Amino acid sequence: MALSHTHGSAWLSRSRAHLPGGEHIGPYLDRVAAVCEELAAAVTAKLEPATVVYGTARCDLARHRDFWDAATKQIVCGFNPDGPVDDTVTLARVVSDTGVTLGTVVNYACHPTTLAWENTLVSPDYVGAMREVVERETAAPCLFLQGASGNLGPKYGYVGDTTVADRNGRQLGFAALSGLESLPPPGTAFEYAGPVVSGATLGVWEHRPHSSPTRAAFGGGRMTVPLPYRVDLPTRAETAAALNTWEAEEADARAAGDAARERDAHAHAERMTRQLYRLQTLPEGKTYPQPVGVWRLGDALWVFSAGELYQSFQVELRRRFPHVAVVVTTICDDWQPGYLPPTTAYGYGIYQEVIAAVAPGSAETLLEEVSRRCRELLGVHPFDSAATRSP
Repeated sequence: MALSHTHGSAWLSRSRAHLPGGEHIGPYLDRVAAVCEELAAAVTAKLEPATVVYGTARCDLARHRDFWDAATKQIVCGFNPDGPVDDTVTLARVVSDTGVTLGTVVNYACHPTTLAWENTLVSPDYVGAMREVVERETAAPCLFLQGASGNLGPKYGYVGDTTVADRNGRQLGFAALSGLESLPPPGTAFEYAGPVVSGATLGVWEHRPHSSPTRAAFGGGRMTVPLPYRVDLPTRAETAAALNTWEAEEADARAAGDAARERDAHAHAERMTRQLYRLQTLPEGKTYPQPVGVWRLGDALWVFSAGELYQSFQVELRRRFPHVAVVVTTICDDWQPGYLPPTTAYGYGIYQEVIAAVAPGSAETLLEEVSRRCRELLGVHPFDSAATRSP
């Protein structure tokens, strides 16, 4: 279960059933599960041979989102014009043997945080408009897979205007269509065909049938990578005490008619509520059993990880395996253990690091274990020069 997620929605947890509107959460979640079952049965009855064609495009919707606020001397979660950004859009077109596009995949790393506190509508954020653009042009379903976007978000975000979310989505959608249009016909490779004498001696390239024996290669599976909890992870008791303090502060501010103080106290109380929920759902012990799936589909690697990884994870994985398509998808099966920042992000008070449950070095450990599994699937030794080449 891969979640794109959105910040333009309620926190859909059954534990929130006591809040206004909370009575709708349980039935909604039950219906989602039922629909997934219905869809799985429906597609199983419609299976047909197909070829997946991969490619990439570029889109500058996503920007670095850790910004130093010099006036207040703190790092805020917002647009950083100077931060590094992975603008890769990984694409896949699924084509039937008769040449019909059965579906497309858009894999991109950008938090769906166009909308924020001023928005009162349920929205898929930019993902909705992106899918509409692609599906309108391809006449086929478009699957969006959220990449490693722990420190990436839209340049123009945290607004209440849903038209901004749609504009962001169209930007990504048009970038995806540009990349899809450049893909070769299925089962072909673009190869040099030789010189042709014309006004100049021209070098001609053609799409020719692909002769690679790896096209039908398939394998992989799920594994668990133990990641140590951070030594300073707050306890449930500490979090509950902080929650009581902020709730009391909110009540005092309300009684005093101080709307700004009441708003801020309520926000802090909500943070503690969510932190308490996260702590209650973490497995006992000294390590978190991080689930991750690594699969090979032909000349492509698909990585599905729980939690929210930083962009450095996918950048490095693609650097290590540059001649195969690498699809990195996060928030699969669970949001826990939350963010997995690289070691260099710890100690600065960044939001993602503050709420991270695992210790520094965890992201690097996960990267090495996933890389090891990728090498096994590609049949290359880590110290062999072929490790960075398609087999």
